[in-house]
Amino acid sequence: MPVRIPAATRTEVFCMGAAGVSGFAPFYLMAPGAEERLSRQTLKWAPRWERNITMFRNPVERGVQRAAPSIERAVQRLERRLPLERAAKSVDRSIKRNLDRLGIKHS
Repeated sequence: MPVRIPAATRTEVFCMGAAGVSGFAPFYLMAPGAEERLSRQTLKWAPRWERNITMFRNPVERGVQRAAPSIERAVQRLERRLPLERAAKSVDRSIKRNLDRLGIKHS
């Protein structure tokens, strides 16, 4: 009895569609007359997109303003915990040591 493949989820369908569009877009744009078709579609759809995007702009801006301080604090805490300076100095020392061993002059 053959094994059935499970049905694709919405996320899988979306990802496959996005991969298909991004994969075939260069070929579409290389076709003759693509610039004219693209500009015609842009002139047709751009005003609608701009009108619809304003519905989302204000809520997104408020959400970003609300989330920004906590994200900033988290980044600062992470920077304090990571020994980045010590790691950079260690890498610099090892590079200089290897250059000295090979006989290459460095600054």
